[in-house]
Amino acid sequence: MAAAAEIPASPPASPHVPVLLDAILAAVAPISGAWFDATFGAGGYSRGLLAAGAEHVTGIDRDPAAASIADELAAKTEGRFSFVQVPFSKLAEAVATPQDGVVFDLGVSSMQLDQAERGFSFLRDGPLDMRMGQAGPSAADLVNGASETVLADILYHYGEERASRRIARAIVAARAEAPIARTARLAEIVSGCLPRSKPGQSHPATRSFQALRIAVNDEFGEIVAGLEAAEAVLRPGGWLAVVSFHSLEDRIVKRFLQARAGAAGRGSRHGPEAVMLPPAFTLPKRSGIAADADEIAANPRARSARLRIAQRTDAPAARAPRDALGLPPLTLETLR
Repeated sequence: MAAAAEIPASPPASPHVPVLLDAILAAVAPISGAWFDATFGAGGYSRGLLAAGAEHVTGIDRDPAAASIADELAAKTEGRFSFVQVPFSKLAEAVATPQDGVVFDLGVSSMQLDQAERGFSFLRDGPLDMRMGQAGPSAADLVNGASETVLADILYHYGEERASRRIARAIVAARAEAPIARTARLAEIVSGCLPRSKPGQSHPATRSFQALRIAVNDEFGEIVAGLEAAEAVLRPGGWLAVVSFHSLEDRIVKRFLQARAGAAGRGSRHGPEAVMLPPAFTLPKRSGIAADADEIAANPRARSARLRIAQRTDAPAARAPRDALGLPPLTLETLR
């Protein structure tokens, strides 16, 4: 087991602080063996796991920008860390041996938000991009190419935006004058459709930007595929820890774990009885774990975070029932 001092807490000048890391380490202690950091980012969870006693950590991230940070960590840990640039859905392809734990940190990272050229933030003007993997159609392609109906559905189902139709109508009208290519222009269009936010409230464009980012990156599909891949690679007794940052993510994670722990119920008595598979997980704590006041004061991003923990059984891995996960009724085919 390596001493904590041997693993730097964060890379130099890192803007990203891992949320609920201490809560994860406490919930799954003692830590040993092989672990998987499924959202490497700036490497905060990987560093925490290595310092706590993990013999090896494999980090993955679909963002090419994470690779240089991963290279620095690998050089300092003498074979205890490796990195593979793949999304959640390819997690199982990144390791060849059963894992003792898998950690997910869902959503966009503060590093990505802080880089205006990535196009994730409504607070910093930049190209309307939002692609985590920097490949495929961008948010600008979606905003300028999707129909008004599809845009409204995205804003409503992925952002829970009540004014989705009004905003979609305004987007279509604005793009008829000139393509929407910058984050500032889109934020201005969205803000013009909504009342000015009061002190303490989120920016009017928050939900719309969230919705477009989720759609561009197929985040919900990736979450489900990643959770299933984690189930497949975890050894019996291994731990799954998932940190989410908004209700839609947390709902999917919660229902996935309930379904795979045999705690989701048997459905309506008037319908056919659901097929009950052997539970693949046990849930030591049924409710999500929130950050305490000290962590929120030190890192405001933790305010909305929820951690869910599950422990793997020896039951065979299986596909989670999609109709039980609370997924929005949209598909990639719909969005195209």
